[in-house]
Amino acid sequence: MVKANTVIPSSRCRPVLASTKEKLEFAVNLHIYKAELVLRASVGRGINDISPGLVEGPAPIGATLANLDNRTRKIMEESGLATIGHIRDIANIILRRSPLSMPQLDLSPQAFEKYLDVINVTLKPPFNIYANTNSFLLAAAFASDYLKQYYAGIMPWIVGIPERELAAGIAVYEGASYGVIRSLLNDRANLTVPPYTFTVENLTNLSAQIGNQLGGCGLKDEGLVVPLPLGAENRTTGNVIAADVNSLPYTRSALELLRIVFITGNATRPGGVFPRGFEGTLYHRILALKQS
Repeated sequence: MVKANTVIPSSRCRPVLASTKEKLEFAVNLHIYKAELVLRASVGRGINDISPGLVEGPAPIGATLANLDNRTRKIMEESGLATIGHIRDIANIILRRSPLSMPQLDLSPQAFEKYLDVINVTLKPPFNIYANTNSFLLAAAFASDYLKQYYAGIMPWIVGIPERELAAGIAVYEGASYGVIRSLLNDRANLTVPPYTFTVENLTNLSAQIGNQLGGCGLKDEGLVVPLPLGAENRTTGNVIAADVNSLPYTRSALELLRIVFITGNATRPGGVFPRGFEGTLYHRILALKQS
C-alpha cells in the first residue's frame, strides 16, 4: 500500500440493495443535475430546450448564465450536451420510457453557499458559483465527480451485457470529464477566487473537507495539493485526479451521495440542490427503510 486509505467500513457506507434498473434510474437524477447546471451556466438553456420531451418536471430554481471565459464555456456546453445523450441512452436502453421524471433542483447561488455552513465558514460578499470561471469550475467538477464515483461503485453489480456496456461507457466519459475540469482547476491553482483572497487550491481543499464530512465514510474527496503520504506512490503532492490507495477512483454509494447533495448529512432529509429529494424507486425505498 502506497497511499493512505481512510475509508470507514460501516452500514452507512455499504451499497443499498437494488436492481440494475433501479441503480441506473437513480443515476438519472445526478445526470439531470449535471446537465442543467452546466448548460444553463454556459448557454442559458436546459435539457428540454435542447431535447424536448426527454424529461418532465419543474424548472430549476435560480440557475443563471455564469461569467465564464470562452474556453470554459465551450467545454461546459459540450459536457452538458453529452450528458443529455447519456440520459437518453438510459431512457431508451434501460428504463424504456420517456419522458423521465425530473427532480426539483435548486441551482441558485444561495443553495451552493449552504455547503460552507457545514464547516462554519461565512464569506462576504456571499459566495456565488456563477460569478467567475474559478468559482464555477469547482461546482462543475463535483457534478462530474459524483457521477464518476457512483458508477465506479455500481459497476461490479450491473447485470446484463447492454446494461454493462452502457454503464461502462458512461463511467469512462465521466472519468474523462472530471479529469478535464480538474485540469482546468489545476491550471488556476495559485489564482485567487474573486473577490476573495483565497486561491483555487484553497477552495478545492475546503470543498473536499465539506464532501468528506457530509458523506460520512472517510476520505473520498481531495484537493489539488495533498500531503506526500496521500500522493500517488507517496512521491508527489500534486493531485489533479483524486484517487484511493491504489490510485483507483473513490466510490460512493447512493446513501453517501444523497447526504452530500442534500447538504444535510442525512440521506432521508432533502435539501441543498435537491430540495424535494430524488425521483425513482431506489430513493423511495431508502425513504421507506429510513436509511440515513
